Amino acid sequence: MTTKSLIERNALSGLQPIDSAGRLRVAMAADCARFSLRVGEAGRAAAGQSLGCALPPRIGGLDQREGRSALCVGPDEWLLLAPLAEAGVIEDRFQAIQTPHSLVDVSHREVGIDINGSAAALALNSACALDLDAIAPGSGTRTIFDKAPIVLIKYSPDRYRIEVWQSFASHVWGLLAEAGREIALAI
Repeated sequence: MTTKSLIERNALSGLQPIDSAGRLRVAMAADCARFSLRVGEAGRAAAGQSLGCALPPRIGGLDQREGRSALCVGPDEWLLLAPLAEAGVIEDRFQAIQTPHSLVDVSHREVGIDINGSAAALALNSACALDLDAIAPGSGTRTIFDKAPIVLIKYSPDRYRIEVWQSFASHVWGLLAEAGREIALAI
């Protein structure tokens, strides 16, 4: 009897980065631990200490420290990103919080896509109606990319990250690839 080992893959495994004449680069983001956190005001400080990163109080607020990120995506709700190797430690720390909270590991549900370059906003606006100039660098939001729900993080005017469910990842990637081809032709 032959035993086969499982190979963990995500929806974008094996895809080559998209590079449109240096104006746009789209690549799969490094894998990370992802958590959905719900916690009230009374537990926000303790939760931030457990993560090692402050939980911004306003929707759209982003805090980043030592490879960890906390993005406020709704009232009393945050998307937490951390190095993959720290997932267990973070879970253990959250178990010690005395106030009610919900920490759900969503690492396998989503995949990250990095979008960089002077045409990054143009590529994103090919399927997202948000005015990306109105979003401050160092913030993020939930939105729709074509018909796919995403979390969009804007690090700078030329650097973004999308968190998208695995089931929509190929669709979103295909749209970004098409935008990249159009951008390359426009040069």
